[in-house]
Amino acid sequence: MPSIYIAHRMLPLLAGSVVALVILTASASAQSTAFKFKQINDKSLGLWEGERPVFVYNHGDIDLPSRPRTPPHSNYFHPMYGLDGEVLTDDFPSDHYHHRGLYWAWPHIKIGDREYDLWSYRGIRYKLNRWLAKEASSDGAKLGVENGWYVGDNQVMKEEAWVQVHPATDAGRNIDLTLTWTPTDEPITLWGAEGKSYGGLVLRFAPRTETTITVPDGRTSEDLLVTRLPWADLSAKLKGASMPSGAAVLVHPSHPDFPPEWMTRDYGVLAVGWPGVEPKTLAAGEPVTCRYRVWIHRGIPEVDEIQRAYDEYRSVQ
Repeated sequence: MPSIYIAHRMLPLLAGSVVALVILTASASAQSTAFKFKQINDKSLGLWEGERPVFVYNHGDIDLPSRPRTPPHSNYFHPMYGLDGEVLTDDFPSDHYHHRGLYWAWPHIKIGDREYDLWSYRGIRYKLNRWLAKEASSDGAKLGVENGWYVGDNQVMKEEAWVQVHPATDAGRNIDLTLTWTPTDEPITLWGAEGKSYGGLVLRFAPRTETTITVPDGRTSEDLLVTRLPWADLSAKLKGASMPSGAAVLVHPSHPDFPPEWMTRDYGVLAVGWPGVEPKTLAAGEPVTCRYRVWIHRGIPEVDEIQRAYDEYRSVQ
């Protein structure tokens, strides 16, 4: 009897202990994979998922000490990391010093009777006005930024950038980007490079070998210019990595003039050209929004695998 009584009295305690252990384990697991932002310095903000780096957002001016006459870069993501810690992006590459990770810029910006160039920072620059959000948990991370385009001390464009980072899975990681531009006092006309269409969202890849570019029609053996696409993928064996990996840029169907013009380059560029080679004027005070997803993955996916990732994205309202 005593032994039975003792056992009976201990069962609730044991059960409670098991529940407590499960809760503690789940809590520890959530903490180990939770996203976190960390200010690296006064110019750069980093994001990690647990111990894995995701990206660095450079909101201040980043210089290239070896080329002091090269304009500093700002308002871009670099490094961006693959699922296994490999660096996906490049900054100040020797073949195009103005390229910079994941960014958006135009070579032709006309305001009144004057033309400017955010592609190579001629006469116009970005400036961080304020942070809109820095939210991080085990479910994801959200970054919101309000930037201005400035000519001298005059802000000519209000820009809002919202980034939603989803937890990594075996299939990959989704990073959603929503960009909204509103000219302030007068209309602004944008257009891309003649005969090429670049001008808009750009992803410049790090040094790599075995580059493979895939579009809805399949693998591409030649660079594409002024080509309308809903998505494109670049995969390769990145420097220092043992296995191929890469990223696709997916364009949401709500995008203006969908599908937009693109340029792809085997030397490591996926460039969404919007509005493309034909100029488009944005009216003062009227916002224009473009939505994209960067799908980071392992391996070299086939067309149907990328299309499934795109179908999932285009269903997002």
